Amino acid sequence: MIRLTWRGTGALVLGAVLAGLGLSWRYPGVAGLGLALVALVAAGVASVVVPVPVRAARAVRPRTVHRLGTCTGTLELTSTARRLPVRLDAVESVGGEPVPVAVPLLGAGVSTTVEYPIPTVRRGVLPVGPLELRRHGLAGLAGSRALLGEAVEVRVVPRVLPVRGLPSGVRRGQVGADERVERGGTDLVGLREYVPGDDLRRLHWATSARTGTLMVREDADPARPHLAVLLDDRVGSHPDTDGFEDAVDVAASLLSTAVGAGHPARLLSASGAIALEVAGDTDHVLAALADAGLVDGGAASVPVRELDVVAVISGPGAEQAPLLLAAGRASAGVVLVVDGAAQEPTTTAAGTVLVLTGPRAEDVLSLWDAVVAR
Repeated sequence: MIRLTWRGTGALVLGAVLAGLGLSWRYPGVAGLGLALVALVAAGVASVVVPVPVRAARAVRPRTVHRLGTCTGTLELTSTARRLPVRLDAVESVGGEPVPVAVPLLGAGVSTTVEYPIPTVRRGVLPVGPLELRRHGLAGLAGSRALLGEAVEVRVVPRVLPVRGLPSGVRRGQVGADERVERGGTDLVGLREYVPGDDLRRLHWATSARTGTLMVREDADPARPHLAVLLDDRVGSHPDTDGFEDAVDVAASLLSTAVGAGHPARLLSASGAIALEVAGDTDHVLAALADAGLVDGGAASVPVRELDVVAVISGPGAEQAPLLLAAGRASAGVVLVVDGAAQEPTTTAAGTVLVLTGPRAEDVLSLWDAVVAR
């Protein structure tokens, strides 16, 4: 696409006015100056009419990245000009915002590779591109623009920061024969339908009799506490959106550490939008957290069956009483508050519940390592 710049438009208008006045008033000098300006603008347009003598390719890697992680765009340019150098500018669209890309002067026949960072400050699906190549004409009077490549999506997931682990010595309590049972060194964490080949000794007869379908129990070692993470995603709890980003990082870090150590885990949100069992890997949890946003409404509560370790993650705008109530049901309840206005990390206790407050995710998790993960 070819278009006049503001300078070119001004020169064209001025040249046309001077040429018109000079001809009507019979002032050859004024008319000649006006025609010269018009001709200069025409030459500027002509300088960008010919396709730019450059072969270009662009790539964005990786397509999934942790927040604040490294995502890089790579622009490969090869000049096909025989004599004159080529000057280009480039602009990448990242989430609808322009990101300038510095392109060096390309000599005739020269190839170059330019790398530029893709900002990953916010979680979610980040549309990147298409990249826009800009070529400036003679005297900056005209320019041409060409789109390079297709728009791609980069998924920005929460950061996973190092955490020591869960508190030791916590055992799950018994809630009911159909939900939580500790027996013979195993703990019931779920039920599924029987498939041929399953050990008949693992049949859960009470549920099978009630439902009319053979159900097999899935057990876990009760010495490994279950972790329930409640993410407070209510808009009033996080007056600073950066604080919510750190709160999501805290949730992702605790869950990843627990699952990596073999602990069953569960992710809940105050709005009710998220309720996930976490097992095996955390890819689906990171994807869910990547899409988590602040919403109106909801309540900070945890199901009664979560009796082991409950971590409630919130912000400075939340009323603490419901948070303490939610965490207080567990054998080990912790409220983690990400408060960007906090001067330093602090630890307080409200009954049996620990309240950890810090300005950043790193500060809150450092307190967790110091006073919770023993």
